[in-house]
Amino acid sequence: MRLLLDTNALLWALTNAPRIAPVRDLLLADENEVFVSTVSWWEIAIKTRIGKLDAHLSDLRVAAQESGFLELPLLGSHAEMLATLPRHHNDPFDHMLAAQAMAEPMRLITGDGVLSQYTPLVLHI
Repeated sequence: MRLLLDTNALLWALTNAPRIAPVRDLLLADENEVFVSTVSWWEIAIKTRIGKLDAHLSDLRVAAQESGFLELPLLGSHAEMLATLPRHHNDPFDHMLAAQAMAEPMRLITGDGVLSQYTPLVLHI
């Protein structure tokens, strides 16, 4: 199975936070591919710059790579999918992650219940 972590799920996975426990086995299973979108790196960079997040982007990227997570680039097909979506959500990062999950397709692991309104591909934790 192909899995896409939203930004919060990524941070929970990298810090082994209790919130990631319901999907930990999925993330560790050899048969699954776990992806991190460049959208999440962009979100972390912006939130760090404006003081909403205390993180070191380069350290997080290394940790993600060491965890075996794959990087998902933002493609034109993802933007095309975004253009077709209703506006259930105001967070542009989460909106784009939902579009990426739908365009690929892959399961989106998130703590945000609103994203389930976009697609059954969302796995809410």
